[in-house]
Amino acid sequence: MTLPPDHPPIPPRRIGVLLINLGTPDAPDARSVRRYLAEFLSDRRVVEIPQIVWQPILRGAVLTTRPKKSAHAYGQVWREDGSPLAAITRAQATALRDAFGPEVMVDHAMRYGRPAIADRLQAMKDAGCERILLAPLYPQYCAATTATANDKAFAHLATQRWQPAIRTLPPYHDDPAYIAALKASIEDGLAALDYTPDLLIASFHGMPKRTLQLGDPYHCHCQKTARLLAEAMGREVRITFQSRFGPAKWLEPATDTTLAALPGEGVRKVAIVAPGFSADCLETLEELAIRGRETFEEAGGTHFAYLPCLNDSAVGIDLLRTLLARELEGWVAAK
Repeated sequence: MTLPPDHPPIPPRRIGVLLINLGTPDAPDARSVRRYLAEFLSDRRVVEIPQIVWQPILRGAVLTTRPKKSAHAYGQVWREDGSPLAAITRAQATALRDAFGPEVMVDHAMRYGRPAIADRLQAMKDAGCERILLAPLYPQYCAATTATANDKAFAHLATQRWQPAIRTLPPYHDDPAYIAALKASIEDGLAALDYTPDLLIASFHGMPKRTLQLGDPYHCHCQKTARLLAEAMGREVRITFQSRFGPAKWLEPATDTTLAALPGEGVRKVAIVAPGFSADCLETLEELAIRGRETFEEAGGTHFAYLPCLNDSAVGIDLLRTLLARELEGWVAAK
């Protein structure tokens, strides 16, 4: 069919894959961190306190004291190419760019900060993507991570008259490919150490205990990941939860208190991993690798190692390719 001369250009039909991660400030300074935290901590999926109670606390004590401290922490792990989380997620998308054929566009976005989910979805739509797979990179489902990423995407779609077809990547906490990738990565990391750890710790991001009581499956997903990893590796994997914030009761045992107690129990050599993170970030590189080491050594520990996330390693990219190809079945011909 011949289009009339005044018809707008029609891009060829394509399929989009949008990798989504949490987010990061634009720079390791207090102003950028304040802007990032204001968006992050205003999310009702993240802080489930009534806004009329929470917003005065956030705008008062939190945003006047926390940004400077967090900026210092970011400064300790910031890379030449920016925030580790942003740089690694960008590298993951780049590595997958040609993984599914020329008709599939792979991009990345952040739930908070930039590149924004709405902006990248619009770019995909403008490029001709009539089918889009949203891929929040969280192995364990949590309303404060997976759900809010999808919420943000759906909110943008709600503004569109012509919406693309949408699929979402499900949690993969017990997927054999994920467990195998973790096992391979951890074993490589352990083999590079000059000591044998007395204990392997799997630290997951913490959540208020109330979320478990309300029906969030996150705690159960973390427990299953740790159990399957221990079975695959044939050794004990001690699960802990990090990043407590505020006075609420959080999931336990806490990573920091565990590290402080272990030397007193005769455990002086440890290695720690963070299976819930698809990319290294502030919580792994500063909270675990730096502050975790300090806590453990001050308590009498002698050997401490943080083993990196899957990141954009070969095994990590192979895992993402496997997971995404499965969800693209029926849209993209099997290769």
